[in-house]
Amino acid sequence: MGIATDIVVIVVAAFFGGLLMQRLKQPLIVGYILAGVVLGPHTGGLVTSVHEIDLLAEIGVALLLFALGLEFSLKDLRPVRHVALIGAPIQILLTIALGYGIGRYLGWEWRASLWFGALISLSSTMVILKTLMNSGRLGTLSSKVMIGILLIQDLAVVPMMIILPQLGGTASATAALGYGVLKAGLFLTVMITLGTRLLPRFLVTIAKLGSRELFVLAIVAIGLGVGYLTHLVGLSFALGAFVAGMVLSESDYGHQALSDVVPLRDLFGLLFFASIGMLLDPRFLLDNIGMVAVLVLVVGLGKGIIFTLITSLFGYRNVVPVAVALGMFQIGEFSFVLARVGVSTGSISGDLFSLVLTVAVLTMALTPLIAGQTDRAYALRKRWSRKEPIDVANLPRSGLHDHIVIAGGGRVGSQIAATLQKLGLTTVVIELDQRRVEQAKEAGVPVIYGDASHEIVLEAAHLRSARLLLVTVPSIVESRTLIVHARRLNPSLKVVARATDVDLLPIFRELEVNEIVMPEFEAGLEMTRQALLYLHMPPIEIQRNTRSLRREMLADSFSPASEYRLLSHLESAEQQFDLEWIVLEGESPLVGVTITESEIRSRTGASVVGVLRGDELVPNPDVGFRFQPEDIVAIIGTSDARVAFARMASSTAVVK
Repeated sequence: MGIATDIVVIVVAAFFGGLLMQRLKQPLIVGYILAGVVLGPHTGGLVTSVHEIDLLAEIGVALLLFALGLEFSLKDLRPVRHVALIGAPIQILLTIALGYGIGRYLGWEWRASLWFGALISLSSTMVILKTLMNSGRLGTLSSKVMIGILLIQDLAVVPMMIILPQLGGTASATAALGYGVLKAGLFLTVMITLGTRLLPRFLVTIAKLGSRELFVLAIVAIGLGVGYLTHLVGLSFALGAFVAGMVLSESDYGHQALSDVVPLRDLFGLLFFASIGMLLDPRFLLDNIGMVAVLVLVVGLGKGIIFTLITSLFGYRNVVPVAVALGMFQIGEFSFVLARVGVSTGSISGDLFSLVLTVAVLTMALTPLIAGQTDRAYALRKRWSRKEPIDVANLPRSGLHDHIVIAGGGRVGSQIAATLQKLGLTTVVIELDQRRVEQAKEAGVPVIYGDASHEIVLEAAHLRSARLLLVTVPSIVESRTLIVHARRLNPSLKVVARATDVDLLPIFRELEVNEIVMPEFEAGLEMTRQALLYLHMPPIEIQRNTRSLRREMLADSFSPASEYRLLSHLESAEQQFDLEWIVLEGESPLVGVTITESEIRSRTGASVVGVLRGDELVPNPDVGFRFQPEDIVAIIGTSDARVAFARMASSTAVVK
């Protein structure tokens, strides 16, 4: 079978593996790895193009770091800069020492022991990010500590790939080492200097072409192209992709680039986890089960203790050290890249490579399960330790009570928050996008960085004492999970949700959502209204038809007790009064004429009930009231009466 068939088989198997893990309430990546084990050549599986799949998996790692670079900002490192810039190198050195000691104890020669220490010093960026996303910990302080340390670890791969193969070499090897370091520094300097000037301009040019397909292709080409350039100069392919993402993050189109690359990242990431499973040889595992089990235990405990000590040393308390230790004990994907370098240069043996690979795969598979015990650690320490702080900003000093929670700080959520703030209402926005969080902070909007579909984040927003929840996220999966958790915390909470399709209305009815808004439906109504205006349909009829359509679409979608029915009845009653607004232009024959002189009632049958002049409203003007240019006149009457008044006022009158 060809590689195309292999990819199809892997995707289908990974889907069912992920579905099984979802049913068992386990992380999806465990299902992906198990699918790879079943399909791999070591178990007589269906996939034969393992090497080609492995190469595609490297693209997944590169796209992951490219997306991480797009999200990366030096501002993100500020809260954890000390533990990242100082603590991470210390952690790497301590873990290398741990691995060296293990190797020497097992009787390995010093070079192999040092390589083993370097291989186990790295943690898995992909596994940790996926675990944080799935567990809702991405907005916590411990997640920022992890990401900061991971970033330094990923950067450390470059000098390791240059230095380790030269260990024990001659003077010429030392010279080659110095040349390699100089080459890496020069390339990164040129890339960052020129990239910040050229790549954003290139992206703007592509965006102006108006082709979304070309824009997505340009994003992927930049990420993988820059990665390939770094590979050509002897550096890490994935590191180049990260640098490209970091450069593009400063562009105005950085956020759009991130949203476009995420689906590709997830698909190739699936191939990565499946390829890891395919590399696992069950026979080697069974033949060396004792050694593998001991190494998994010793490496996991050793790295966990080191991470606990490092985070505690830099002043982190409560559950942060525990969360970091439980989340970062595994061996990372870059260890495979580094191990391949070791095998190709003759620095490590094939047996050591297989041993490290097996231990790494097992620790990766165990990570979501072990990291998931963080909640139990919370529960055990609840009486004597506060919960881990979540990143919040601009919250009122008096606390949150009887406030409005907005789940999603995108264009819709930010506009709602700004409007409610102008009205003096207390709001708090929950947002997972770091860039939007920074924008909310600068605008003075109370904001919480985290995933609103997880209870720990909702608790940080004091949802128990809130009076209203606005769900602006478009995904029905996230909305459903969010509303279920919100109802559990506050059963009496009023909920207004966003829906993308009328077919989803029954789901929101089951969730007892109070109100629902469909942006696409509202946009369709408005565009219909504009089209009918240009087709010269009477504005009164247009307004009546659009109101009727909205009422039919939404009012029947909720229970009779819904307050939306009351709103619909009020709109219907307003329609029965036949109130319309007409703007008087400067050349209107009514300008300069009083109500008595114009004989409006006798000539048209309409009655003037109010006039808006500038910022002043004149209700029930008397018969001597004299009209002026740009007056907005409120009239009531039959449809024919209002049309007659519009013609009388001006042939170009505008109906409001």
